[in-house]
Amino acid sequence: MNIDLQHTLNEVVKIAQRAGAFIRYEGQKFDRSKIQEKGLNNLVSYVDMEAEKMIVQTLKFTLPDAGFITEEGTETEKAEKYNWVVDPLDGTTNFMHGLPPYSVSIALVENDIPILGVVYIINSDECFHAIKGGGAFCNRQKIEVSSVTAFKDGLYITGMPYTDFGKLDRFWNIFGHFMQKSHGIRRLGSAAADLAYVAAGRSEGFFEHGLNPWDVAAGALLVLEAGGQITDYKGGDNYVFGKGIIAGCAVQPEMFKVISKYWNE
Repeated sequence: MNIDLQHTLNEVVKIAQRAGAFIRYEGQKFDRSKIQEKGLNNLVSYVDMEAEKMIVQTLKFTLPDAGFITEEGTETEKAEKYNWVVDPLDGTTNFMHGLPPYSVSIALVENDIPILGVVYIINSDECFHAIKGGGAFCNRQKIEVSSVTAFKDGLYITGMPYTDFGKLDRFWNIFGHFMQKSHGIRRLGSAAADLAYVAAGRSEGFFEHGLNPWDVAAGALLVLEAGGQITDYKGGDNYVFGKGIIAGCAVQPEMFKVISKYWNE
């Protein structure tokens, strides 16, 4: 299958924005009584499901031979080489409470490596996009990671444990170190948006454990194409499927050092 990545990207941007418009409209009249719980603190609504169906159906026409890895499971057939990785509404809890940010995240992976990524942050109408080897952009304007080189000068983003609390004490030790040794740390509630903000230089780094491929596949490509660095929690490159990600600008090695120190206690 020969893929015109630029043409495909243009189509995916349209798909993400269309899904975002649907989510924005539904948010104006959302009824919290329609919330369902997939697991502890893991929420879903008809908005997630309908947005994913909309995205999947359109992507099938864009690349008919590609498979899917989706959060809500509306399409589960995975292909051998090319797969779409879809989170129709990253930051569902934020959406349900009317609190930004929340986003649409779509990535195309080749042999499980992201080669195209789109993160559409609905609240701010910002579409972040990248093709492997082609740089990273926000609303068609080129973006780069922060030029900060000292850990102490960084502002960081994380995601707090919300289903697995087995290492909560270790997380708080990491959190405390970042709070005391930098400009601060934030928890925004959408990993896809968090990574997009790192790619745009608004934060020096993001880390979180317990994530899924649809949370990070698109955003990780954005960070790399914007000049950033990424590892998993073991220092390797299994950050899309390995449940943990540490992403940042030049301070990323120091982030990894700090996180490893406490996480492996």
